[in-house]
Amino acid sequence: MNPHLVFWVPVAIRMAAMAAGAGVLWWMFGMVPALSVSLLALATIVFVQLRYLSQLSAWMDDPQSVRLPDGWGEWTAVFSRLYRMRRDDEKNQAELTEWLARFRQAMHLLPDGVVIMDDVLFLEWCNPAAEAHLGLRHDRDKGMRVTNLIRSPEFMDYIILGRYDQPLTLTFRERKLIVHIIPFENRRQILVTHDVTESERNEMMRRDFIANASHELRTPLTVIVGFLEIALSEELDPATRLAHLKLMMEQGNRMQHLIEDMLTLSRLESVDHPLRSERVDVKKLLDRVLSDARALSAGKHTISLEVDGPDISGSPDELHSAFGNLASNAVRYTPAGGEIHLKWLKSSRGAQFVVEDTGIGISPEHISRLTERFYRVDKSRSRETQGTGLGLAIVKHVLLRHGGNLSITSEAGKGSSFTVNLPNV
Repeated sequence: MNPHLVFWVPVAIRMAAMAAGAGVLWWMFGMVPALSVSLLALATIVFVQLRYLSQLSAWMDDPQSVRLPDGWGEWTAVFSRLYRMRRDDEKNQAELTEWLARFRQAMHLLPDGVVIMDDVLFLEWCNPAAEAHLGLRHDRDKGMRVTNLIRSPEFMDYIILGRYDQPLTLTFRERKLIVHIIPFENRRQILVTHDVTESERNEMMRRDFIANASHELRTPLTVIVGFLEIALSEELDPATRLAHLKLMMEQGNRMQHLIEDMLTLSRLESVDHPLRSERVDVKKLLDRVLSDARALSAGKHTISLEVDGPDISGSPDELHSAFGNLASNAVRYTPAGGEIHLKWLKSSRGAQFVVEDTGIGISPEHISRLTERFYRVDKSRSRETQGTGLGLAIVKHVLLRHGGNLSITSEAGKGSSFTVNLPNV
């Protein structure tokens, strides 16, 4: 039905009823009483309308605390529609607030930085990642020009040229960032930053690892191939041939140890080889480590073992590899006649494995890099000791898998102390 008819038909009926009533009063009591009653009825109607308008005005000023009346006549329908509109508005507002909260949570959890700017690059909003990447503060910097906050010549050139179809690679605050600017709407722009510092570091480590591994393998291969070429090109006396075979065997063993260590590292880092934990008989394990260390030393060092700590849970093979590498390093870098002490002790959070030696020691500037792959303090010394340069890297990864850590104290010429901290679980 036509909404105008719905409104005006009842009004017309009420007006007709009032006119009929006034006519009856006129006929019964005369003109003056009829007009008086009609004016009073009209004044009452006007008062009621004004009262409803006043209540409507008060409700519009403060819908939360003021309640609309049920109304009379058409006001009933008006107030009913207003209530429905208010209820729908509250529902929509609640949904919008929920979606806005989800959006903000998503933006806060996003690893990429997001900065919303207007068309003249004034900051309107940024997420925590953008604050970390670019040194911004939303509460402090809102309304400021982004080019005044990001002081970088490369960024300024990128803005001036306006070639936003290509990303900008920016080194800023010791981070390497990929920066995009994306125009949206008519007067908004989004600046997105992606931190590639870690991936670049990992890529560099991968390149260094390949280069170092190639170098480490090339040296023994060169020796073996060289001796084989000599053996093929000329006759050798038995003593010389035996000496060459012994050197080739040494270099072959060196390559074998290097490849084994590389495979061990790969296995420790692989998600396909989760830690298989079991209760470890530490005394038995350390007796094996002591035996291996004494075999490597061949009687050149005094090696002792003290066990005064609890058994722990973990992988016996991995822990043997870690403890064995620490013990063998102590043997390799301690001159003949030196002392090496292996200790298994209780600690406040579990247990400690300590390796102390009276060896050549390490200068402070090298200590932080000792667990890097192929890092050597003295390369010539490493060749003499037949080390692969991967031992401490293996130790670090084993401890990461067991929730432990390694601390190193050393002084050049006075010896070193390597302490493994492990939880007692």
